Amino acid sequence: MAVLTSMYSSVTGLKSHGQALSVVADNIANASTNGFKASRAEFQDLLSRSLKGVYGGNQIGRGAKLGAVNPILVQGNVDNTERVTDIAINGKGYFVLDGYDGRAYTRNGEFHFDKEGYLVTSDNYKVKGFEANPQGEVTNKLEDIRLPSALVQAQGTKTIKMDVNLDSRVPKGKVFDINNPYDSADFTTGVEVYDSQGSKHLITVAFNKVADGVWEYRGLANGAEVTGGVPGTYQQVIKGTLGYTQDGLLNTEEIQEKNFSFTNGALPNQDIVFDFGDAITTDGGTGLKGSKQYGAKSDLMSWSQDGAAAGRLTGLSFDDTGVLTAMYSNGETKDMYQVALASFNSPEGLFKSGSNKMRESRESGAAALGKPAEGGRGQVFAKSIERSTVDIAKEFVNMIQYQRNFQANAKGISTADEMLAEVINIKR
Repeated sequence: MAVLTSMYSSVTGLKSHGQALSVVADNIANASTNGFKASRAEFQDLLSRSLKGVYGGNQIGRGAKLGAVNPILVQGNVDNTERVTDIAINGKGYFVLDGYDGRAYTRNGEFHFDKEGYLVTSDNYKVKGFEANPQGEVTNKLEDIRLPSALVQAQGTKTIKMDVNLDSRVPKGKVFDINNPYDSADFTTGVEVYDSQGSKHLITVAFNKVADGVWEYRGLANGAEVTGGVPGTYQQVIKGTLGYTQDGLLNTEEIQEKNFSFTNGALPNQDIVFDFGDAITTDGGTGLKGSKQYGAKSDLMSWSQDGAAAGRLTGLSFDDTGVLTAMYSNGETKDMYQVALASFNSPEGLFKSGSNKMRESRESGAAALGKPAEGGRGQVFAKSIERSTVDIAKEFVNMIQYQRNFQANAKGISTADEMLAEVINIKR
């Protein structure tokens, strides 16, 4: 009977609009859930009855159903939080998590370090990242992000780079006296080195002009710090010569003596290289970089060395590429991990598992793991959080619309009921 059909069609309208109202309610409930993406209810009509059979046309519908609930994957606002472990994604991608029930993904970057040093979510899922090698270069090895050691080991100096200018106007022939280096050298300066245990030692470098374009240099250490040395006196640890062209460019470097054997159990005969620049006689050298011999006052322009004392962990920070850097009390910084991001061919197909997490599904496709800003993945921002994409005003408009449609379907049922009552009254 057509009247009964209309009643059942209205019932489907009640059901589908009631479900759509649940979608709105869920969106509003998650208006403050960081990383949440608002969803949209999508309706479909049901099979219709044709009045003309296979000829088409003249069809009477049988109602509606909720065909799909799909997330609207737009970018949420990124707000600064000043919390070191907060990270936001700007663009495509999801953070990668591992927990007691397997792999999960999230857009919510509210992380913290647990008591074991792992970077985790509020429900203790571990955040995954690409580990850096001992040289601080990020590899493709995916691991749980974990706090680095609280103490970084000492590094003995291997190379000292010095950029000096030696005054070409200085007369040659001054005789060097190790007991009085400052008066017997044409130029003196100081640099620092670290032994294998991370102890710092001051090296006084004395330069003497021995011929036109030829300089002799000596490195002197405190005798109390060198094996076989006498406290209160200088001990020579290196001796060499530098040769310059008529244009004042570094032509040759030669080491004549070297013995860096520091006390207190440090590595004997530590190999420390004094690098004064790219001498012309070396492979690919031009003499343009580093030390010179010009007609100007002798001076140390710059110097650097690659050693370091043992250091305590003093701070951590993520940068805007997702790299976690550790800072130590000895001034060293070291890259430890880079946050991993997962991308999907169909992120709308991810399965929501609660607590801001998603699961891979047949509809989403397999996760493609990579680094931020690579392969179409989004950027990350440190000390930031991506807010919910829920628009309260829009949700209230949807709520009113679904409410009115629900009421209209209810009215269809009551009208059909009145028509059935009229049919029953015919018998009377």
